[in-house]
Parts: sequence; C-alpha cells; structure tokens
Amino acid sequence: MKFILVCCLAILLYSTAFAQHQHGATEAAGPGKTLSEASTVTSLSNSRPPRVVRYDLYVADTTVTFGGKPKSAIAVNGQIPMPTLTFTEGDTAEIYVHNKLKETTSLHWHGLFLPNRYDGVPYLTQMPIKPNETHVYRFPIIQNGTHWYHSHSGLQEQIGMYGAMILNKRKEPVMPTVPVVLSEWTNMKPHEVDRRLHNANDWFAIKKGTTQSYAEAIKGGHFKTKLTNELKRMTAMDVSDVYYEAFLVNGKNQYQVPNKLKAGDKIRLRIANSGASSYFWLTYAGGKITVVASDGNDVTPVEVDRLMIAVSETYDVVVTIPENKSYEFLVTPEDRTGSASLWLGSGQQVSAQKLPRLKYFEGMKMMNEMMDMNGNMVQMDGMKMQNQVMDMNAVMYAELDRSGGDTAVADAHKGHDMGDGGGMKASLKTLNYNMLRAPEKTVLPEAPSRQMEFQLTGNMNRYVWTLDNKTISEADKILIRKGENLRIILYNNSMMRHPMHLHGHDFRVINGQGDYAPLKNVLDIMPMERDTIEFRASESGDWFFHCHILYHMMSGMGRIFSYENSPPNPEIPNPRLAQRKLFADDRMFHFMAENDFASNGNDGMAMLANTRWRIGTEWRLGYTKMHGFETETHVGRYIDRMQWLMPFVGFDWRYRKMDVTKQESNIFGQKNTKDNRSMFSLGLAYTLPMLVIAQAEVYHDGNVRLQLMREDIPVSRRLRASFMVNSDKEFMGGLKFITTKYMGISAHYDSDMGFGAGLTLNY
Repeated sequence: MKFILVCCLAILLYSTAFAQHQHGATEAAGPGKTLSEASTVTSLSNSRPPRVVRYDLYVADTTVTFGGKPKSAIAVNGQIPMPTLTFTEGDTAEIYVHNKLKETTSLHWHGLFLPNRYDGVPYLTQMPIKPNETHVYRFPIIQNGTHWYHSHSGLQEQIGMYGAMILNKRKEPVMPTVPVVLSEWTNMKPHEVDRRLHNANDWFAIKKGTTQSYAEAIKGGHFKTKLTNELKRMTAMDVSDVYYEAFLVNGKNQYQVPNKLKAGDKIRLRIANSGASSYFWLTYAGGKITVVASDGNDVTPVEVDRLMIAVSETYDVVVTIPENKSYEFLVTPEDRTGSASLWLGSGQQVSAQKLPRLKYFEGMKMMNEMMDMNGNMVQMDGMKMQNQVMDMNAVMYAELDRSGGDTAVADAHKGHDMGDGGGMKASLKTLNYNMLRAPEKTVLPEAPSRQMEFQLTGNMNRYVWTLDNKTISEADKILIRKGENLRIILYNNSMMRHPMHLHGHDFRVINGQGDYAPLKNVLDIMPMERDTIEFRASESGDWFFHCHILYHMMSGMGRIFSYENSPPNPEIPNPRLAQRKLFADDRMFHFMAENDFASNGNDGMAMLANTRWRIGTEWRLGYTKMHGFETETHVGRYIDRMQWLMPFVGFDWRYRKMDVTKQESNIFGQKNTKDNRSMFSLGLAYTLPMLVIAQAEVYHDGNVRLQLMREDIPVSRRLRASFMVNSDKEFMGGLKFITTKYMGISAHYDSDMGFGAGLTLNY
C-alpha cells in the first residue's frame, strides 16, 4: 500500500511540474503579451515555482503610418513595439525567433546577464538569423527589473524592432504597473538617414528649424557668436542628429493607460527609451516624479520634477493621481521638435507644461567657449564636469532663465539646473546621476584591479564617431581576465552626449555615494564630462561596449571587451570571417552626388567616402563662354585626429576651346595648362578656420595649383553661398536656395563659363 501511495505521489508531482512547463510554453506560444495586456496586470507576490517560459516571435515586414504616410517597417507578431516579454526571477527564458524577413536579423536582450552566445550581436556572439530560419535563445533569468530588447542587425531598431522586457521579483509590491516604451519615427529609410548624416546634409536642420544661419544670427544679435563658431571650424549647434516625423509611447503618439485609476492611486511606470537617437524629457502634470530604479536596478527613491532619459536607458518611476482626472505624462525629445503623451486616470484632461524651443545661439556661445582652435574641449572655470551635475545644455532652456543662461549654469553646477530666483522662470529639481543611491552596498570584492581611460571623440562634419580616435574596426579587442576588477574613466571630448552601454554586465557609477554607488549598464556622458565606472569581470567571451545612439554605433563608436582563455563560441564557426563582417559596419562607404543644370553649362560632383577614405570627382561642361569639358578626380585619406587634413592623389583631364589669343600663365608664372590638361597630381587638402578648404596640388609636369573653396555658407535658413578661387586665375561664386531635400534653385558666376542659373539636383 505504501508503495502505491509513493508511486501516486511521484506521478502527481511529475504531472504538476510538467503542466507548469507546458503552461509557460503555451502561454506565450502566440503573440505574447501586448502592452495593453501587460499594463492591466497588478504586480503581486509571486509564490509559484520557477518555470520555463516560452515566447515565439515572428519577425516580418509591415507597413505603418506613424509619420502620416504609409512606410515600410518591421513588426514582431504583427505589432510595434514588439511584444512585452514578462518573466519572473528564477524562470528560464526560451525564445524562438522566426525570421520571415528577406534579410538577416538578430535580437539583443539589453541589460540582461546571460551566456555570451545568447547576447544577440551578429558576428560577435552569434551568426545572424537568415531569412526563413528559426533561432532559439535559451537562458536563465537571474535578475529582475525593467529591461528591453531590440535588433542588433544594421539599422532595424529604427523601424520597429524594439520592445519591453519585464523581469519581476519573486515578491513585488502591490501596485499597478505599466511598461512604457518610448521611440521615434522617421519617414526616411534608416540607410538614407545614415547616408545623409555622413554627407553633412542640411535637410534635417531645415526641417527642425535649427540651421543657425548668418541671417538668423544677425536678427537675434548673435553675429559674433556665429562668426566665432565658424572660425573654430564648427558647424551649427544641435542636440540631436535626425529629424523625426513622430514620437511614440507604446506605439502611439497619445497613449491612454487602460487601468481604472482614481484619486490617491499610485502607479509604477517601467520606462525604456527605445529610440534610435532621441533623448527624452519626462514631466508629469500631476506633480512630482519618484525615481525608484534605473537600468533594472533599484535605487533609494528620489523625488524630482523632471528627468531626462538617455537613449537605451530605463527608469522605474512612481507617480500619484491627485484627483479623479486624466493627467498627462509628457515625453519631449531633447530638441523639442514634438512630443508624445501617456495619459493616466480618467475624466477631465490635465496637460503638462510644454517645453519651449531651445535657444540655440546661447548653446553655440557656450560651445565656442568650450572648444579651442584645435578642436579640443577645454574646461571652463568653476565647472565640475561629472555625472551630469553640470547640464551643458541648460543655457538653451528658455523655461529656466530670462537673462541669458549664466544663472542656470551656476545653479546646474550646484547639482540642479534651476534655482530659486535670479531671473528664473521656474524652480525645478532635475534628476542627475549624483542623486542615485543604491539601497544596498555595491562594493566590488577584493581582487586584482586595472584602470583604463578612453576619450569619446568624433567629427560632426563627416559624422565619424570614435573612442580615442579609433573606430571598432581600427582597434584591437581589449583583453580582460575573469575575476579582476576594472575601473574605466571616460572623457567626452566631443560636442554631443553619448549613452555608453556595456553588454552583459552592470557597472558601479562612481558618483559620491561611496559604498552605495548605483548600478547601471548605460552611462550618459555630456560634453566635457569625465566619468568613472567600475565592474567585476565575471563572465567569459566577447562583450560589446558602445555608444547606443544607433548611428554613432554604426559609424564605429565602441570597443569589444574580450575575456582571455574563453572557450570557443559554438555560434561562431568561423571567427575570422565573422570579425570581417563585424568590422564592415564602420568601414561602409557612403555615396552623394549633385548636379547643376544651368543656362551656361552643366557642372556637378560625386563622392564616395567612409571613415578615412574619400573618392571624389567634379565635372563641368560649358555651353556658352567656355566650350569644352573638364573633370577632376581625387582619392584621399584623412590622417589627423580632427580629419581636417587629407593627402590625395588626383587626375585632372580637361579640354576647352577658349576665346583667347595668347597662352595664359598661373600666378607663379608657370605655363598654364588649364585649357588642355591630362595630368596626375599629388596634393593636400586642409580645413581652415571658417570651414574653408585649402588645397595645394602638384601636377606631374611640375605645375603647382593652390585653391581656396567653400560650398555651404549658411546665408539664411534655406539659402547657401559658395565660392572658389585658385592660382590658375579661376574664380567662382554662387547661391543656392534649397527647395526640397533633393532639389534647389541656383545661380552662379564662373570666370570661364560666365553667369548661369538653373536647377540643382542632389542625392
């Protein structure tokens, strides 16, 4: 009898365990939880045993109208954002990714601790998932908190491949909880966005109203500021790179939380910034915001009026519903070109205060003071540049300071970016990293330690972003040893913020909280900041460390931490081939072309360039004063840190029938061959102050040509001027009015071709 009872008990236990496993698989075998379903769940103490939780994710092309026009996108299980994946600490995740695209894909589990082979970086930790193939990610859930997941293949993240990932504690406090996925949408294809950024195209600035032309500078009394800016070889001040048609909260511009909230209720928002390149201001019409976690790690609650969430960061915040009304949780991109809203509660709507337009020339003035003539950031007196304590953009915030920004800067130095008076329009408390404190000690265990330092560097004109002036493909992997403690000092020597993300690890942010330094996996670093992080090397394999602005990462801003003596990764059968594919991203060439169809002739240019190399050709075909043709081709490589200097080899081929009775000479007295030339050359091009390109060239017959040229002088928001003069006694001046992103109306005078006007097409 005892034997029968024991057998029955064993069968019962086995059946229960099997049913729990099957429940997890069946529960998520379909589309997974949508954001609406996830947001209606109230977190409760979880007493069930750990289980295997399976999700099936089907990646497929789709069409969306986020920006007002039907555009191609990528959806997972038919939705953007991707389904919210929910686990409980102790579970095992089993995620089947079915690729229904015509291209490869991958998924990275941002902020998760997991075996290296499942980290989801194509050609680094796995081979990409081919079309019509299924790839399984299987890993234990050994942490909790708000995280997210996204494609790490090319630019797919920009067009829909991002979603929330919620890892619940075994015992969560009883409170309504909403996953909040922030993102942006551009109607332009991501590869076209990337190409235009590399080609320094003006269209995004025109669309955003941030051109900062000479006419705008003079009108606002900022002519000296603009002139100084260009003397230091800087372009217009901006806080973001890309123009976006729409900003989204959980896939909508206006998202109503379905929970039935009433006066006095508290709600926890699990916020993930899944934007490709947008930082967001977060403000709440119902009062204060209490920050309780960052990057999946609890912090001692801190109450603020607003906070900025960097690209790829997550924050958990708690807000209160003051009355039986609907309150706006406002999401505003850093450049303030639009907004999106989350509405909490029901009844009369209470809107949050909209953020005013940035004062760009004030920002330009500060950048002028921070940048020397050699392109280096220089510390201003009295500034403590660490952990966001000094908000470099505070001078541009019109809501803070009526008098011009000095008071805002001084108060930001004290740990806030606003004060109580001194011309202030508001007294607000803004979150910075020094306010974050871990609830428990985070001190690393005693172990051998090493310190590394990196400069965050870049060239905005050519859109090259680097660490220590090297891209990922130009730098060796950084070898680290399991068991050691690593301290990393990061100094931002560029004019943009960079959210630096470390895969597979959390790090301590050294912020004055001593043993209670907060744990994060993303560190937002403002211009001129010098920040310190440290972490325990506890894994194996290769781990990515990179700027999470998608277009910065793709241009090469990152490094690879590689554990010594790691076993081979079974997901990478050919490591050398995989590395070549990985390095191809920042070595990619970008093409641009322009052609002017004018009344006096046809002239144009085409260029193919990547991080270091530039292949360019120009052509002219005369109809009137000059009859004939000319073309010049140069192949050059940028060699200095700021990419101001480019040695090149060239070929100049021209034949022209000129109305002249004698042979001309150049300014050096050399016989001029400009009317009939077929010559190879060696030369140098250098960017002078005022962004003028000086070019010195020696032809194989010994002739020398010097030239000064600039093509993009911003006269007004849409009007651009250009000029050229050289030692062959040629000169040119022109104007172009930009009408669309591909077209302009132009007029110019050329010493050889005379006056002409027409239409300019560009790509």
